[in-house]
Amino acid sequence: MIIAAIRPDSWNLPLFIHVAGAMLLVGVLVTVAALLLAGRRGDGAPLTRLGFRVLLFAGIPSYLLMRVGAELVASEENVSDDSTWIGIGYITSDLGLLLIIITTVLAGVGSRRLARADGGGGGATSAAAWLTVLVLVAYVIAIWAMTAKPA
Repeated sequence: MIIAAIRPDSWNLPLFIHVAGAMLLVGVLVTVAALLLAGRRGDGAPLTRLGFRVLLFAGIPSYLLMRVGAELVASEENVSDDSTWIGIGYITSDLGLLLIIITTVLAGVGSRRLARADGGGGGATSAAAWLTVLVLVAYVIAIWAMTAKPA
């Protein structure tokens, strides 16, 4: 038996904000991962700088959009916080913000070091790139949890 999901119209805008922010965030993280991974090779200062700026000016605002939408949806729906899928969402979003902030700092440091004549900074850029990939994996798990709603 299939039960149609019917929700009040008041939930539509907060849910749209949450999903749009999450989609934007994942798109930004894919872009940043590609830029930073490509920036590790050769003269990667421009790519690393672009990855840093995209993360700073698009990644953090899209995270805030996603999180504000999530809190609005949670307040409208009155879903218990002990649901597994909500726990996964909170853990990945909170840990993801910490990793995004660390990644932004590392990308900024790598960008500045690569722009200097000595060419250092590849380590910070590599660390930022792999942290971005790690955050993406965590967010794919969160997307699965939000759509499958396990237990």
